[in-house]
Amino acid sequence: MIFKAVRDGAPYPDHHTTLKAWAEIPPRPIRLADLITTKRELALDKLLAEDSTFYGDLFPHVVEYHGALYLEDGLHRALRAALQQRNQIHARVLLVEDHPTAPPTAF
Repeated sequence: MIFKAVRDGAPYPDHHTTLKAWAEIPPRPIRLADLITTKRELALDKLLAEDSTFYGDLFPHVVEYHGALYLEDGLHRALRAALQQRNQIHARVLLVEDHPTAPPTAF
C-alpha cells in the first residue's frame, strides 16, 4: 500500500492557515507510508499534467494531528512520486492541536 490510510475528509479542526503562512513553513521529507490522505478521489488530468503545480505550492501540505500525518493538499504530487518508485516526498508540515485558541505551529 502506498499510504498508511485513505480517508474521506479531515478529522482535525479547521486551522485557517493562509497560503502565505503555508509558504513560510520549511519543507521536510515525509515517507508516503506515513501519510493518511484526506481525499478518496483524484482527477486523473491533474495527476498527468506536467504543469500541475504551476499555480500552486510546489510542496504538498501535511497536517500533523494527534501524532498522525494527514495529506491535506498535494495528493497528485504524492501519487506521482509513488509512480516514480519514490517512497518519500518533501512537504510542509503544520502541527494542529485541539485548542481552538492556540494558533497552529509549523513542525
